[in-house]
Amino acid sequence: MKLYNESAEFFVPDGKSVEEALKRTTHMGISAHQDDIEIMAYDGILECFGKDDKWFFGVVVTNGAGSPRADLYEKYTDEDMIIVRKKEQKKAAFIGEYSGVALLDYTSSQVKDANNEKPVDELEALLRKAAPKVVYTHNLADKHDTHVGVTLKVIKAIRRLPKELRPEKLYGCEVWRNLDWMLDEDKVSFNVSGHPNIASALVEIHDSQVCGGKRYDLATMGRRKAHATYAASHGTDDAEYLIFGMDLTPLIQDDSLDVLEYVQSYINRFANDVASKIKKMS
Repeated sequence: MKLYNESAEFFVPDGKSVEEALKRTTHMGISAHQDDIEIMAYDGILECFGKDDKWFFGVVVTNGAGSPRADLYEKYTDEDMIIVRKKEQKKAAFIGEYSGVALLDYTSSQVKDANNEKPVDELEALLRKAAPKVVYTHNLADKHDTHVGVTLKVIKAIRRLPKELRPEKLYGCEVWRNLDWMLDEDKVSFNVSGHPNIASALVEIHDSQVCGGKRYDLATMGRRKAHATYAASHGTDDAEYLIFGMDLTPLIQDDSLDVLEYVQSYINRFANDVASKIKKMS
């Protein structure tokens, strides 16, 4: 399979062919930037880690050129950062024993352009080849425009597929907005307590981001730990680390569902719950 952008590339850590890496894929993470996958889709990585019958494949849609930088990377140009972030993503794929990773190298503006169909076309082709059972992407309430743009393109790409090739599950996960605000019955809770050393290493390996002024390593593990502790107010912790997800599966099962109305329904239920508690106690 040939990727559209000249600078785009595949990386398969164990040296298998791209075709084989896609064919064996069972879980796929589709993110906007390098390191987003390791932050939001660790459930899929963990589910496949060390397994012969389950394989995780990562897809990074943008080139990550606009990331903040400091320390060693302070004087790096956007072109320098693209190279560095690709290397870091490949290192993460090796550590996490991914089936492979596709670095599509679009700009953020291309992803945020609702009329740009090229990323949708490419995602559709990758999904057809891999036919993953589970896909992780950004949640629709994320505050980063590029993240939301990627999710909308993922949904559009999946909706182009025949029903038999669509994933069984599509989850929108946390990066730039936590999902602890969702009602307990609405949110998906992923117990990601296993291999905390691998979980930390996957985020820490993106040194240009951690050293570049953002302690994503500490924040990511801290958020997961906080979720586990604050998940239930009247019980002891059932997990060491949790990631919360928004179930987007209905949007790929019923093409008539409106995306905005779907995410708004989660927000409305949260707002109604807050209002009902206040009224009950007033």
